[in-house]
Amino acid sequence: MRFGLSFPQQAVGDDRGRVRAFAEAADELGYDRLTVIDHVVGAAAVAPGDPPWAPGYTVDNCLHEPMTVLAYIAAITHTIRLVTANIILPQRQAVLVAKQAAELDLLSRGRLVLGVGIGWSAVEFDALGMDFASRARRIEEQIHVMRLLWIERCVTFNGQWHDIRDVGINPRPVQRPIPIWFGADADAAIRRAGRLGDGWLVFPYLAPDDAAKRKIETFNEAAVAAGRDPSALVIDATVVAGPGGADAWLRRAEEWTSIGANAITFRTSFADLDTFDQHLEAIRAFAAAAGD
Repeated sequence: MRFGLSFPQQAVGDDRGRVRAFAEAADELGYDRLTVIDHVVGAAAVAPGDPPWAPGYTVDNCLHEPMTVLAYIAAITHTIRLVTANIILPQRQAVLVAKQAAELDLLSRGRLVLGVGIGWSAVEFDALGMDFASRARRIEEQIHVMRLLWIERCVTFNGQWHDIRDVGINPRPVQRPIPIWFGADADAAIRRAGRLGDGWLVFPYLAPDDAAKRKIETFNEAAVAAGRDPSALVIDATVVAGPGGADAWLRRAEEWTSIGANAITFRTSFADLDTFDQHLEAIRAFAAAAGD
């Protein structure tokens, strides 16, 4: 198994040198992929009813725009795959995302994985002028439209949310189509991932327990019902750099693989690391232990 790495937004902050240092270290250490989260705007404060992780996504938290920062990272790395985890697709225009993704895939020589999700912040949808209530239904049509644009020279499509008349994007991506992984936690979203996605980015706050195993079974069952081979799809679970060091992190990864995950992303964010250098030390330690 090859391990991925989560980009630690808060530790990097707005320091361009840290963006470069972390990306180059990840590439040189042999990590398979680097994931970057997406929030266009943050609320001024946590609101009643917000999920428990909401404090990490207010306006006081630095969050880089994934497509832009990954374009920069594409230019300074060589082999590491670049993953949006996740673009909140229904709050963005699908045709524009298809164009941006195609460009990034071209510039990275086919290293992009487009991770998408439906999002949870209604105020963010409001700020972008997009409807929050229809986001789950809209994402399916968006996926279809983007794949058409990546594959075909010109596209004509009339759906519930898109009216496209004999147009195409140029340049098109190296990968046709670009792999799409879904971030999902609710059963309906997991079934959508199994039915439509090339992979599933497991909710990073889950533990590898019986409940998580049932979610993996739900994903595989949805893939089979759609006539797909689950073994050809990615199930990417997260291991956080918590207490115990690299040996404990590897044991956690093994727990995930024992219940059906076939990819692991190592995350140093929200792991009580005080300095940026500690994030670098953690990814070096994990890479060394995984290579033993």
